Amino acid sequence: MEKFLTLQDIDKAANYIRKHTKHQPIVGMILGSGLGELADAVEEADIIATKEIPNWPESTVAGHSGRLVIGLLRGKPVLVLQGRAHYYEGYGMDQVTMSVRVMKRLGINNLFVTNAAGAINPEFQPGDVMILTDHISLMAMAGANPLRGPNLEEFGPRFPDMSQPYDQEFIRVAQKTAKDNGIVPHQGVYICLAGPSFESPADLRFLRGIGANAVGMSTVPETIVARHAGMRVLGISGISNKANLDGSTITTHEEVLEAGKMIVPKLKTILLGVLDTLS
Repeated sequence: MEKFLTLQDIDKAANYIRKHTKHQPIVGMILGSGLGELADAVEEADIIATKEIPNWPESTVAGHSGRLVIGLLRGKPVLVLQGRAHYYEGYGMDQVTMSVRVMKRLGINNLFVTNAAGAINPEFQPGDVMILTDHISLMAMAGANPLRGPNLEEFGPRFPDMSQPYDQEFIRVAQKTAKDNGIVPHQGVYICLAGPSFESPADLRFLRGIGANAVGMSTVPETIVARHAGMRVLGISGISNKANLDGSTITTHEEVLEAGKMIVPKLKTILLGVLDTLS
C-alpha cells in the first residue's frame, strides 16, 4: 500500500499558516507560470515561504516563486499561491493538490485557478485568455487521479460528481467583466498532460480531435480536489503560444513567461471582477 498524505499532514500545514496570518481568506488563488505578478496587488499582506510550511511540496520551476501571499484584494481577504507543485517534478498527485485541501481546512470555499496554456485551437493567439468551461482529465483517466488512495471523508465522498467542474456563475461574471473592459475572452476546454515535455504536432492534432482548446500541465488535478471538497472553481488559461499543429514552430518555457506579461493585466481585471461579487 502506498503512503498518502493524511488529514493530520494537511492540518499541520493549515495550522502553521493560521498562526502566521491575521487574515481569514474567503478565496484561494493559484497562479500559473509567469502570472505571479497579481500577488503584488495584495494589500496588508502576510507572506509565507512555502518551504517553511510543514509537508508542503516545493516548486522547482522558473516563474513559480514558492510563497503564499495572504491579504486584501478590493477589501476581500484572499490567499494567493505563487508557485504550484507539478506532477512532472516528481510529486504524487496528493502532494500536487495539497494546497487546495489546506485552503479548504482554512475555511476557503472559492478557488480561482490560473495557468499558462498552449493553444490547440488555431484561432487562439499568444496573450489571449480562455475561461474554462470544462476540462479533459486525461491523466486521471489513465490512473493518476488526485483522489486515488484512501478517501478523506472530511472533504467529500468517495465518488464525487464532476458534471460541472467550473462554476457557472463565475463563468458568467468573468465573461461579462472581460467584455465590459474591452477584453475578448475565449471559452473552452482545457486538457492537462503530465509534462514536462511540450506536445508534438501529432499530440496536438489528437488533442484537438477529442475536443480540447488549450493544453497545460496543471489545474485539472486541483479542480478535481476542489470539487470533491465542494469548492466553487473559476479557471482561466493565459494563452502563451500558438497551436503548433504542423511542427513549424518551437515552444520554450521562456516564451511562456514572456507571454505572461501580456496576460497578467487581463487576468487581474477578470479575477477582480469576479472577486467583487463575493461577500
